[in-house]
Amino acid sequence: MRILHIISGVNPKGGGPIEGVRQIGRKLTEMGHTVEVLSMDDPAAAYVKEFPLPVHTLGPTVGAYQYNAHLVPWLKAHAKEYDAIVINGLWQYHSFATWRALHGSDVPYYIYTHGMLDPWFKRTYPLKHLKKWLYWPWAEYRVLRDAKGVLFTCEDERLLARQSFWLYKAREAVVSYGTKAPPTNAAQLRTQFMAAYPALQGKRVLLFLSRIQVKKGCDLLIEAFAKVADQDPTLHLLMAGPDQTGWVAELKALAQARGIADRISWPGMLQGDMKWGAFYSAEAFVLPSHQENFGIAVAEAMGCGLPVLISDKVNIWREIQADGAGIVNTDTVDGTVQTLTQWLGMSAEAKQAMGVQAKQSFEARFTVEAMASSLLAIVQEAKP
Repeated sequence: MRILHIISGVNPKGGGPIEGVRQIGRKLTEMGHTVEVLSMDDPAAAYVKEFPLPVHTLGPTVGAYQYNAHLVPWLKAHAKEYDAIVINGLWQYHSFATWRALHGSDVPYYIYTHGMLDPWFKRTYPLKHLKKWLYWPWAEYRVLRDAKGVLFTCEDERLLARQSFWLYKAREAVVSYGTKAPPTNAAQLRTQFMAAYPALQGKRVLLFLSRIQVKKGCDLLIEAFAKVADQDPTLHLLMAGPDQTGWVAELKALAQARGIADRISWPGMLQGDMKWGAFYSAEAFVLPSHQENFGIAVAEAMGCGLPVLISDKVNIWREIQADGAGIVNTDTVDGTVQTLTQWLGMSAEAKQAMGVQAKQSFEARFTVEAMASSLLAIVQEAKP
């Protein structure tokens, strides 16, 4: 089959959605299918050249909505070359443009919403939600209504999506989601990472690895860590990820005010061996997010045999809790304190057993093989 993914950009700083496109594309290619990407990137960008799939770039775009006058003509000219088109994400022009180009045609399109219909955004940003309502009926509503399938990565995400807008119609499908298995040379990667960050030698590292932004609960984690840090002077928080909104300075000031600035490291975005080395150097992964439709980094941590300490707003929390792969509490300071306290109170044997459960849960639920097969089944079902 020939599949085209449409996404605003392939910059790895975009987080989980682009990583998902990367991994599912690689696996489907291995299975003998053709997967290409259409993005709004600058064709000269280094990350475009490094991307492992063919990328058709139509940048630059205009404004935050990323309007691009070339998108609809390109799709009208090339859409019939593909068996299916997969939109990644909402609220930017590429989703509405796909509807404009394909509405009434016989080329099926599908949408991964990537958590963008979660009602957390409605509660947290009411003015932005009102603005979205102004074009919901004539844009995103139609995009969802006419899609061959609206794809959710877990049941929680599907149910939550119904709560944001009363005008809602979609052919819903829950599909598997995941990522590739981590490299297995853990000792070597750990050594490389510690050589790059020698200040972490001898520390009990709790790892946050995600984008630094409000919805990830970074401030909750710092406040909670401050309340438990005295339990062991070797405890250390590693806050790894790109600063998307300029929030890091404020977070560092918060850590300074709580007296734990020297107990937190900020390495920025970690990629490749450094990312995997961070996973293998930590004793647990922490993500007290306010909203997370899946969480690729959560799955990656589990694949490394790392227990995951998460909030109940990470939509795969039920599966993690059922498998005994981590600890789950609310996305509040008190909930995060409870999570860290539970972790620190566990015996070494219990922590090791939870790590084993995490790896087993990853292998059973969140592999890229399952993700690719699940999407393929949905797409093939639509073929005449």
